[in-house]
Amino acid sequence: MRLSNILRSRYGGLILFSLIFLSLSFMVRSVLLIKDIHNVDLNLVRFIQIYVYGLFYDLVAISYFIVPFVFYLLIIPDRLFNTNIHRWISYVFFIISIGILVFSGIGEWFFWEEFSVRYNFIAVDYLVYTHEVIANIRESYPMPIIIIGMLLLSAGIFVLVKKYFDKTINSKSRFTSRLATSLVLWLIPLLAFYSIDKSSAEIQDNTYSNELAHNGIYQVFSAFRNNELDYKAFYQSIDDKEAFTNLRSLIKTSNSKFLNNNVFDVTRQITYPGNDKPYNIMLITVESLSASFFTKFGNSEHDITPNLDTIAQQSLFFTNFYATGTRTVRGMEALTLSLPPTPGYSIVKRPNNENMFTLGHVLNSKGYESNFIYAGNGYFDNMNYFFGNSGYNIVDKKAFSDNEITFENAWGVCDEDLFAKASQVADSAYKTGKPFHNFIMTTSNHRPYTYPEGKIDIPSHSGRKGAVKYTDYAIAKFLREAKNKPWFKNTIFVIVGDHCASSAGKTSLPVKKYHIPLIVYAPAIVPASENNTVASQIDFAPTIMGLLNMDYTSKFFGKDILFEAPNRALLGTYQKIGLLRHEQLTVQLPTKRTEAYQIINKEPKETKLNKNELRDAITYYQTASYLFHHKLYNYKN
Repeated sequence: MRLSNILRSRYGGLILFSLIFLSLSFMVRSVLLIKDIHNVDLNLVRFIQIYVYGLFYDLVAISYFIVPFVFYLLIIPDRLFNTNIHRWISYVFFIISIGILVFSGIGEWFFWEEFSVRYNFIAVDYLVYTHEVIANIRESYPMPIIIIGMLLLSAGIFVLVKKYFDKTINSKSRFTSRLATSLVLWLIPLLAFYSIDKSSAEIQDNTYSNELAHNGIYQVFSAFRNNELDYKAFYQSIDDKEAFTNLRSLIKTSNSKFLNNNVFDVTRQITYPGNDKPYNIMLITVESLSASFFTKFGNSEHDITPNLDTIAQQSLFFTNFYATGTRTVRGMEALTLSLPPTPGYSIVKRPNNENMFTLGHVLNSKGYESNFIYAGNGYFDNMNYFFGNSGYNIVDKKAFSDNEITFENAWGVCDEDLFAKASQVADSAYKTGKPFHNFIMTTSNHRPYTYPEGKIDIPSHSGRKGAVKYTDYAIAKFLREAKNKPWFKNTIFVIVGDHCASSAGKTSLPVKKYHIPLIVYAPAIVPASENNTVASQIDFAPTIMGLLNMDYTSKFFGKDILFEAPNRALLGTYQKIGLLRHEQLTVQLPTKRTEAYQIINKEPKETKLNKNELRDAITYYQTASYLFHHKLYNYKN
């Protein structure tokens, strides 16, 4: 049957729309491929895979996209379908649909530029937090030009296909035949929903290629569906009792004692000899602070961390430290909960996350005042709710008076203003006689990379390097001014990245894209030295308790790095989870499949899977998921 004859049917408009969808998807995929062709390790087989798998996901995305239109075409009778009013209504919806495709394609370019992946659950988050995201986009990109270009492109496509579209709006059909066609068109997405996921057609040995083979709009549908992954349904597992028995051996240290014989209870007493040292804790969690920014780790491209490089030399500097994830909420989760990154959304964003076992609760039980201090609006990513229900007082942008804000952008006040507020909070706690624990979250090192002019030698809004250098400047200024405070000599300052600036790599979990600095600065308390132990953000809370020399009841998965080196790191995305240990990375994927890599100088090389490493990787993640879902990781007063 000729295409012109198909287009004359009532469903011809869907055929035409599908052809436009496929053409635009092909263009987007090709542009992204050209942009990162050096990372794809391209050959003929991979080239074919990218486009064949891509066509597969494009067709699945189309089947989802057209569901409401199929319903509309089913119910509208011929007498309305063939009227001029319906013709103009059809024009409007057709143009809007084309506009969505064009907008999505343009958006994918910028999303890829930022994250080096197609749309995923981060894009879903962006749909939820529209105020911050729209402001960020407006401040980061020339939106008038982009919008005009989008409108012109959409209009141009419509003009090109209008004569074909007109043929679809002058047809007759019987309801029974329409119902049969509609049921088939609904059956396809229904089958896809229950049988197809992101890993159904996967290029296993190159993450860039795998992302290119996907479809951004399909990824959005998938992210709505898979915001949390049931561990046992998607990953290799072992018997729960076996997992918890093994976990007890993994988290046991010579200064810990389990409080009972219930294998599912990880509660233990941690003891240190001598008296408590109730130092203040000032935790500075820095947005997107990669270790690669530091000269210590080979950065010679630009002098962007001169102050932090110096501070690191005067501090206890952990040089082999890793983020657990690729988003701020993952860093917050690990630093406060000392829990591996369970698949799906961070616990910070999940329901039923109240009264979790956090560092804040532990320190509060020791007489501390714990505060979460954030530069923006803490409702973003559910941060205020999580911290507010886990032992922390909330200090976000709403707590800043107008005269306390010298500069702000879409994400909040600049780092200098944030640190000034943190000093105020510390002053107030000091006056009460309480030690304090301040969790400070910066935002300046985030697109649109804007900050006060005249502070550093890189103009604002010129890219990430300037934002990193401004944050470096603001931290140094904060520490200089803190030296004049009465609480300074009794305060441990900790500087750590929430995650790296980029998480893209050729493998599932590129280790070097999880490498972050951990700096403990307290000249009167902690001698300057370097520690090369492999550790991750889940080890932060136990290490802090060790520096305070405090006995406490613990459920933490992490270890005090200075007391008993963990020599392992746990890291993941929202789907792929890994254990880095013994220079081997064991990765679990949500198809009950595993990968193994030998890590040499943080570069991966495929290797044979070690069954003991896999068993321990399963143990960490399976038990973490079990404890959260059974409310066994809650804090009991």
